Amino acid sequence: MGKTLMKISVIYFMIGISFGLYMSFTHVFTLTSVHVHLNLVGWVSLALAGVFYHLYPNLERSGMAKAHFWLHNIGLPIMMISIATAILGGPEIFFLLATLGGVMTVLGVLLFGFNVLLRLDK
Repeated sequence: MGKTLMKISVIYFMIGISFGLYMSFTHVFTLTSVHVHLNLVGWVSLALAGVFYHLYPNLERSGMAKAHFWLHNIGLPIMMISIATAILGGPEIFFLLATLGGVMTVLGVLLFGFNVLLRLDK
C-alpha cells in the first residue's frame, strides 16, 4: 500500500503543478484552491502516508490503513472536481459534493493519524 500511495501522490503532483502552470500562463487564478489542495492533500499528504506505510509495514496491515486509503482516494477527487465545478459556476449541488468529499478525506486522514499514534511503536 505504501508504494501505491506514493505513486498516486505523484499523479496528484503532476496534476497540481499543471494547474499552477496553466494559471501562470493565463493569469487566471480562479482555481488556486484546487491547485493548493491537489499539491498539499494529494501530493504531500499521500506521499508522506506512503512513506510511513513503507517504513512501518505494521501500520499498513491495519483496517484503519485500508479505510484511510479508500476514504482519501475517493474523497479527494470528489472534493477537487466539485470545488472546481462550483467555482466555475456549476450547480449548487457541487458545494454539497465538495463538502462530502472533504468529510471523506478528513475521516481518512484522521484514521491515518490514529493508526500512527496507536501502532507506530508496535
